Amino acid sequence: MTTELAPVAVNLVGFAEHPQLGDSPYRVSRDGEPYVPAGDGGIVLGLRLGDPVTAVAGDHAAPGACLVHPDPAARLALATYACIGNRVQVRTGPAAGAVGAVAGKRGEAGRVLTVFAPGDLARLRPGDAVAVRACGQGWRPPGFPAPVAVMNTGPGLLAALPVQVSAGGVTAGVRLQVPSQQAGNGIGRPAAGWDLDLQLDPAAAGELRLGDLVAVTGLDARWNMGYRRDWVTVGVTVHGGSPLAGHGPGITPILTGPAAALRAEPDARRHAGLTEAALGLQ
Repeated sequence: MTTELAPVAVNLVGFAEHPQLGDSPYRVSRDGEPYVPAGDGGIVLGLRLGDPVTAVAGDHAAPGACLVHPDPAARLALATYACIGNRVQVRTGPAAGAVGAVAGKRGEAGRVLTVFAPGDLARLRPGDAVAVRACGQGWRPPGFPAPVAVMNTGPGLLAALPVQVSAGGVTAGVRLQVPSQQAGNGIGRPAAGWDLDLQLDPAAAGELRLGDLVAVTGLDARWNMGYRRDWVTVGVTVHGGSPLAGHGPGITPILTGPAAALRAEPDARRHAGLTEAALGLQ
């Protein structure tokens, strides 16, 4: 008889990020045009789960606050252990006591994306300490089909998403499905603490919303993300597009497995992915 293992919970701390720029305020787009990368990191106001990824004139803009840590090793642990759906609480500053949730994560040395009620987010300041009750990484839900790996997902989250589990495998409802040829920044990176940018054409990007599930065929995200024939990865859309070549809307992987065991069902009209209600923020 197989003994079901319980997930491990770890108390972590992150700090609300201040955006950073290099020696120039500009980046250069895929068409050779300079632009200012507004919304790339930090605390982004006025953008919420459910908004189109094309809703703002920004670069990699994600709803809510990015959490980081000044110590590189602690920052890697924060980005690795935190899972979508985990509770977070502001501990210092004007927003102290506010409760939010992890909505995803990004690369660039590791960022945890957190969402709060708009009023709480407006009071948050760069440098404020935020406690994260990390739980779920490395844990397989009871009865989950062995060929499919689950990651970056807090206990109970899958039940709030359009994901059905049966003895025959896992079926995920998604907004859209794209081939791995459209995968950009994030390829070769560890899926447990990174996101994957999708190089979408304007029509496809216009349909996509923050929080939507997206399936990428031919992509194995069990460890470092890379091409694998007859494989599927499903992720949550966590940030908007980017003018940079090789970049675009980003997904945090949550499911990956052989296409025979992990099936995606695209439904552009009726799809509902990760929402504030699913995270308990409404």
